[in-house]
Parts: sequence; structure tokens; C-alpha cells
Amino acid sequence: MIYLNGQWMPIEEAKVPVLDRGFIFGDGVYEVIPVYRRKPFRAEGHMQRLARSLAAVEIPNPHPEARWLELLAEIVARQPFADQAVYFQVTRGVARRDHAFPKESTPTVFMMSNPLVTPSDQAYARGVACVTATDNRWLRCDIKSTSLLGNVLMRQYAADRDAIETIMFRDGLLTEASASNVLIVKGGVIASPQKDNLILPGITLDATIDLARESGLPLEMRPVTEAEVRDADEIWLSSSTKEVLPVTQLDGKPVGHGDGAGRPGPMMARMRAAYQAAKAAL
Repeated sequence: MIYLNGQWMPIEEAKVPVLDRGFIFGDGVYEVIPVYRRKPFRAEGHMQRLARSLAAVEIPNPHPEARWLELLAEIVARQPFADQAVYFQVTRGVARRDHAFPKESTPTVFMMSNPLVTPSDQAYARGVACVTATDNRWLRCDIKSTSLLGNVLMRQYAADRDAIETIMFRDGLLTEASASNVLIVKGGVIASPQKDNLILPGITLDATIDLARESGLPLEMRPVTEAEVRDADEIWLSSSTKEVLPVTQLDGKPVGHGDGAGRPGPMMARMRAAYQAAKAAL
């Protein structure tokens, strides 16, 4: 069952007018919340980011946070599976096609939930491959917009090269990956770019930062150069569905140095243990 504009229905029955600005312009925002054993992970953080994205594009928030959380609980309860990825989408609504905002429109609200597929034990044991590219997207990547063509092209660039993600650089600095945040480890210190308009402020990234600090792992939020990424001891991806995942191949070359090159590193093992403990504590 999905939720569309106040009604619950099978997804096959859901219909949105072709003049919805989400369809015409990609004029909307979205969130994905991971759910473990029917318990949402960091739901309040996702709701706050949804509110920030809506405000940034001047779409009125259709619901207060308490109502969003009620809808989240209801859609989770309606599904037969315990681990879920709940998708929220809000568009500006239906209006005559014109780039300028319509004077009056009612936001379209859509929610669905799919089984949550997290990385396999093999992915953690072996790590994954990534490629790199210049970040040529727009300059408001902090908005979780449905206008994702730039990310789609970057993700396809990776898929065409048998990689899981494209890690991007802008003016010699790390931004993020096509559907993930990126962290590196060098000399026992975790580093990740500071939050700004060039990266999505990841809720899973926040969880990773918090868990690193709670575990006593050294951490720096600062500009990270492309050279540092290519010389890193470890590279990690973080996202709601990937959790925190080790990258062991970058542009066809092993990540890391010496005997540990091309294999997940010791800091990843500590982070994975902390992340799994946080899930178990829900």
C-alpha cells in the first residue's frame, strides 16, 4: 500500500496528473528513511532535512513533523516486511506549465515503502569499486531535490564501468558520490567534507560522525583534496541504504597501502561494529 494525497491504495491504482510540477519540472523534494525491525532509524533528522529542503524551494510543508511521523508509522505498519526503505516525496503540485511558481497550488504528497536491502556480508568483506569524475552538477546539492538528472548520469557512469558509485571532485576538492556521502581515513584519522551547498547533508553521515565520536575515533570535518582521496588508507560511502560501506577499488586501483591495499581497513571494522550496535539498540 502507498499513500497519495491523503489516501491509501495499491501502487497500481495511484495516479498523478501530467501537469504536476514534479513530473514537468522535477519541482519537488524527497526523503528516504531506513527502518529496521519496523523501527525508523533517525526519523527526526530526516524530517528536519525534509523541512529544510521544502523551505529552500519555497514549497509549503504539507504537515507538521508530528503528522509526518504518524504517516511514517502507519505506512510501516501496513507493509508485510520488517526492514523497510520508506520514500517520501512532496512536489509543488498541479498547475499550468510555467517556470515561475503558480500563485496557488496544493502540494502533491506521495509515500511508498519497499524492502530495505542493505550491503551483503560479502560487500563488507571485499569492499566495492568506485570511479571518479568531475562534479558538474548544480550548486544547491544541499537540497534533496527530485531533480536528480546530474546524479543519475553520474550513477550511470559508474554502472557502465562495473562500479557501485562515482566519487566526485570540484576544483580539486571532494564533494560526494552520486548517491552517497564520502569519508576517507588517513593515518588513523577519519575526514569528510564540511557541510555546505555542494553536498547533501546526509543523515547517515551524521550517524557515522556521531558514532565515530562516541567510539573515540579521530574525526575531522574539513576540505578534503582529490590527492588525499587517491592516497587514502580507507574510503567509505555512507547513505540510508548503504549504511557505511568500504571502497576497496578506485578507478581500477586498490585503495590503501601495503598488505592492506584493496581490502577493507581496520577503522571500517570498528565503524561497522558501532553502526550495527546502533541499529540493534533501536
